[in-house]
Amino acid sequence: VQLQASGGGLVRAGGSLRLSCVARGTIFSIHAMAWYRQAAGNRRELVADIRESGHTNYAESVKGRFTISRDDAKKTMYLQMNNLKPEDTAVYYCMYDVPGAMDYWGKGTLVTVSS
Repeated sequence: VQLQASGGGLVRAGGSLRLSCVARGTIFSIHAMAWYRQAAGNRRELVADIRESGHTNYAESVKGRFTISRDDAKKTMYLQMNNLKPEDTAVYYCMYDVPGAMDYWGKGTLVTVSS
């Protein structure tokens, strides 16, 4: 199974981007899906996650600006990012928690927010 993240790019502060993550390969179910990010010189941090139930969780720094969603039929997860700030600049990684298997990680997509 491979995860492919896309949608990153360069945007001005206040702008929006929509990230996508799609799984290639056979997966029967996915417990949780999550977006992490890692800025240069920083640790990787959780941005948002969404459970199979639909319950979501967000980092305080993105609450009210980012929205995570999932489409299990398409094995796809999204992150709608609005009102972006320069401090959101990072490589964004997607992760799928699959029952009975290891966590799967995508290679990351770069988001750069200019001031």
